[in-house]
Order: sequence, then C-alpha cells, then structure tokens
Amino acid sequence: MSRQVFLYDQPERFVAGTVGLPGRRTFFLQASAGSRVTSVALEKTQVAALAERMDELLDEVVRRSGGGAAVPAVAPTEIADTAPLDAPVEEEFRVGTMALAWDGEEECMIVEAQALVELDAESEEDLAEAEERLLQDEENGPPMLRVRLTGVQARAFAKRALDVVSAGRPPCPLCSLPLDPEGHVCPRQNGYRRGA
Repeated sequence: MSRQVFLYDQPERFVAGTVGLPGRRTFFLQASAGSRVTSVALEKTQVAALAERMDELLDEVVRRSGGGAAVPAVAPTEIADTAPLDAPVEEEFRVGTMALAWDGEEECMIVEAQALVELDAESEEDLAEAEERLLQDEENGPPMLRVRLTGVQARAFAKRALDVVSAGRPPCPLCSLPLDPEGHVCPRQNGYRRGA
C-alpha cells in the first residue's frame, strides 16, 4: 500500500481545535478545502510547540526580509477564525512527528504532520536509523498531512492555536499544573488538596 498524503495548498481553513470538556479535551489539526476535510489528533503540547515555533519562524522571515515578506507582524483580526471544528470530526491518524519550513521562493509556510508509528529496535542507534528510514520513505512511509499556508494564514493559525491551548483549565498559582473543578493535589503543598 502506498503512503497516504493529505495535501492542502492554501486551504480554505487550517485550524487547531478541540473536542470535549476541559481536562478531557482531544486536540486536532483540521484542514479543509471545499467538501474535503482532514482531521488529525495530537497532544496539547504538540499544538503549543507548533504554534510557538511557527510564530518564531514567521518573526525570523520578517526580520531577514527587512519587512518585505508578505508576513504580518501579528495575526490580522479580520481573518480570525473562532468557529468550532467542522463536524463530524473523524480522526485520520494520531500525530507523532511534525515538521515546519518556510519556502522562500513561494513565500509560504509548509507544515507536515506524520502519523505516530511504533518501531522495534535493539539499541538507540538502531531506533534512530529505523525512524529516519521510515520518515524518508516517500512510498511506504506513515500517513502524512502536508499543508502550505500564506504568511497571513500561518500567523492566524498560530494565534488561534495558542488561544485554544490556553482556553483549558486554569493553572494552579503554585505549581502551574491544571486545576480541576473538584480540586487539585498540588505537589508544592506536599499533597494537600487545594480548592479551585
């Protein structure tokens, strides 16, 4: 079976979103164009890392171009996407590896999210080698979502993604772990339950 690649070149919509209540949310990246919608699941930390790194890369593009690149310094409010994920949300795969790049010729951000795969290896070197072979295998590699975004789309994605991540449960003021409505066992309080 050949590798499944979900390719979106400047999709109508590319967003991070969640399904479920805070504390039990599942995070997704979702790309759509016309009637085609692709949703991939990932961890909250992956969403945060992707958004932060995307902002950093866009800032670097602006800096190196001297402001000449078609990348806004901040996400334009007029294109902010606050709508929920397109339903039904059907998970294509769970993300394991992500990559991010700026194509200077096309002036676009390239986001790749590859499926999580389990590899058997006897040593760290064997594991690293097997992982690299698998990721480079264009024909039989893991399923992948590849999205190409304009600078404006990328900036808007990063803003929304960071908003989605921060919209969960409030953090404990002492340990920064999320507070549950029924309380929180704070490691900084030696295990004493702290009210929300």
